[in-house]
Amino acid sequence: MATRSRDDREARRRIRQMEAKRELRQEQGKRRRRDNTLAVGAGTLAVVLAVILQLAVFSSNPTEEEFAAAEAGLTSPSPSPSPSNGPDIPKPETAAGKTFTGELKLNGSVVGVELDGNTAPQAAAVYKSLSDAGYYNGASCHRLTTGDTFALLQCGAKTPDGSDDPAYRWGPLENTPADNKYVAGTIAVARTSGNAYGNGHQFFIVYKDTEIPADQAGGYSVVGKVTTGLDVITTIAAAGITPGSSPSDGTPVAAVTIDSFSLK
Repeated sequence: MATRSRDDREARRRIRQMEAKRELRQEQGKRRRRDNTLAVGAGTLAVVLAVILQLAVFSSNPTEEEFAAAEAGLTSPSPSPSPSNGPDIPKPETAAGKTFTGELKLNGSVVGVELDGNTAPQAAAVYKSLSDAGYYNGASCHRLTTGDTFALLQCGAKTPDGSDDPAYRWGPLENTPADNKYVAGTIAVARTSGNAYGNGHQFFIVYKDTEIPADQAGGYSVVGKVTTGLDVITTIAAAGITPGSSPSDGTPVAAVTIDSFSLK
């Protein structure tokens, strides 16, 4: 009986957590459609903005199976297979030990980039493969943050609301900063929260020194850096975001399109 009571309490706890996540996700969807994102408190701007990045930019919902299992008071659903990448994800060996240089062209302006296959071979292999395939041509940079210690431009979205293809997921995490600090010019991988195999197509460029707390999975994979043209990003940031519920986190005022992304 005591075991069942503990199971019931645990089930109710999981339900509350999952309902909270689901409500958050639904609210985010509504706000994206209004070209807004979560509001932040000005008094604790640096900390709150960092948390919002993980909740709003890199968050994920529980699966229907997980939610139904918790709601029924059952044990957790059968565990997923061991984390691994599907056949459509390039092998890290294709980038290991290599350095890729190239150009990211945004609204006609060129940003020089370098990806490091030594420290992040899986991430470098993915972005080299996607850029070679022309995946990013016409994609957008849909999210901009303008906080004093939380400043980045997130790119790679194919849809106006910034959602990514849930079928394209890969890992593991690589080259994550031990101090959670991402220096200006850093190129890192966006992912779903709490999931070391939740990386997708999207990446973010840090244009001012930024701190992003690690979650239960860890930090965010640093795959490379901007070598020239960081001022292109700072100019986009200087124009600000579309007015909304947050003064420093939302959609860039002027739409930002990736004209091309080339690596060699």
